[in-house]
Amino acid sequence: ASEVKNLASQTAKATEEISQQIAGIQQATNSSVGAIGNIGATIDEINTISATIAAAIEEQGVATQEISRSVHEASAGTDQVTQNIANVRKSSEETGQSADQVKTAANGLSELAATLQSQVERFLAGVRA
Repeated sequence: ASEVKNLASQTAKATEEISQQIAGIQQATNSSVGAIGNIGATIDEINTISATIAAAIEEQGVATQEISRSVHEASAGTDQVTQNIANVRKSSEETGQSADQVKTAANGLSELAATLQSQVERFLAGVRA
């Protein structure tokens, strides 16, 4: 009976540690989701700025041949930046989806830990009775 109580106590302790780790994972996941949202907002701002820059570059097309060449290069660079931003945004969205999946899994583990803890407590109550 002493061994059973000892094992039950160890199980309860392990269950509590798992619950704490899951809570930590959930908190980190929530922080990640928030950060990803901020990244998306920043990307939107960068897209707006990039569009403004592209419009300004087109308006300067009446300048000299050298300025025209420079504008062309800047425009090509802006297109590359816009493409890179689109790639980063896509990656950000995929990361957000992954974070949501991790959060869902963590919630499931939390529920399992709570169930395990409840079962351990009932078991301990039965052993003590």
